[in-house]
Formats: sequence, structure tokens, C-alpha cells
Amino acid sequence: MTPPVVLTIAGSDNSCGAGAQADLKTITALGGYAQTAITCVVAEVPGAVEAIQPVRPAVVEAQIRLSLEAFPVKAAKTGMLYSPAIIKAVAGALATAADLPVVVDPVMVASSGDPLLKPAAIAAYRRLLFPRAAVVTPNLDELRILSGEPCDDLAGMEAAGRRLVDAYGCPFLLKGGHLGGRVATDILVTPTGSERFSAPFRRGVDTHGTGCTYSAAIATGLAHGLPLAEAVARAKALITAAIGGSLRWGKTTALDHRVLPE
Repeated sequence: MTPPVVLTIAGSDNSCGAGAQADLKTITALGGYAQTAITCVVAEVPGAVEAIQPVRPAVVEAQIRLSLEAFPVKAAKTGMLYSPAIIKAVAGALATAADLPVVVDPVMVASSGDPLLKPAAIAAYRRLLFPRAAVVTPNLDELRILSGEPCDDLAGMEAAGRRLVDAYGCPFLLKGGHLGGRVATDILVTPTGSERFSAPFRRGVDTHGTGCTYSAAIATGLAHGLPLAEAVARAKALITAAIGGSLRWGKTTALDHRVLPE
């Protein structure tokens, strides 16, 4: 059987734990054929982002357009988009494939706390990408930014998510791992209801790249024709297993963040 083609539109992470490299591994592991449109080159390792070099928006657009023209892409996901200009280029390229399911991971802040998105880009996400998303997958910090609410428990998360769904008309998967506690619960809020997905919370694990892996897994499930809730359930199981089997080399890094000129 020919694997479904899944396109990831994301930054390049040299540590290969996040970004397009993590997406490639995830899509392949779940039986998809992965393609990439690189938006930024990022010098990072778990715990530190040293430099970001954005790709010219015209080049980002060309990568997406060529993949869509030459291959039967069944689903796509976005990761780090960085700037309003890149978001505009991505939205323009995806407009030629109106029926393509797109998983939007609104990457704003790295696990290290380093910013990965220009502040003005949040408005571009809201205007250009959320309304056409198959699902948006904010983590807790991103949900707080998008909703302007504290979201300090599951009820608060779901209420904030419901308002976002009502505003943009697309499902939101609210990732609650950063709440802590013994269970990590995510909430899928759709225009017709909500569903929760829970797994044991594992302490002492560097979660660099888990959001990328999660969204790539959902996109691959959609490419296989799974309903959204089933794709989320399978992705949740995958990310839980990945966290449980995470690798550790014992090094720590303390680097400064800087952005290279465009």
C-alpha cells in the first residue's frame, strides 16, 4: 500500500528532537511519507535556542506549492512559522488546496522559554490560519496567550477553548501537560462538543519537541483517513510512549538567545 503523503511546514532543529526533523520521524513511524517546507533554520538543543534564521517567504511558498503540485498530499501540519510574512506565505500556498486538512501547531515559545514567534504574528495566525485549520493544538502557555485567560485548571482550559472554537469555527486540542499533577489531560473541543484524553504524567523528562511530534502524529492520522478524535487518541498514545522512552545524554546547556538578520 502506498503511504499517504504528509507535509510538514516547520522550522529545522539541528538537535532533531523538535521541528521538521521530529516531524519526519513521526510521520514515517506512523506509516506516512513525509515532505517538508522549511520556514526557519534554528540553532537549538533541548533547553536553549541560540539563533533563528528565517527563510524568505517566497521560498517557503515555493516549497509548499511544489509539494502540492507534484504529490497527492493528504494532510499537512504547521510548526514554527515565526513571522507574519511567513504565515501569509503559508496561508497563500495552502489556499490552493482548500480541502486539505491542516493541523496548526501555534508554536510561540520553546520549552526553554525562548520566543519562537514575533508578537505581530499572533494576529496573522488568528486571521489567516485558524479559520481553515482541521485542528489547532496550543499548549497551556499558548492557550493563555490566545485566550487572555489564566487557564489554571481543566475547567478553565475548556472554557477558554470553547470561546476560541466559537470565534474561529475550528476544533482546538488543548494540551494540559503543563498543569502538572499525576495525570496529563488534553481536551479536544469541537463545535459540537468536547472529549478528554489522559495519560500518566511523567516527571523529570525534557519535553523538547513533544508538541511537534504530537501535531505531526495527528496530521498523519488524518492522512490515513482517521476521524479527528481517533487521530488525537492515537497521537496521544504515541507521545505518551515517546516520553516514557525518552533518551538522555546528561549534558546541560546555558546559551543566550539571539536572532540572525533576515
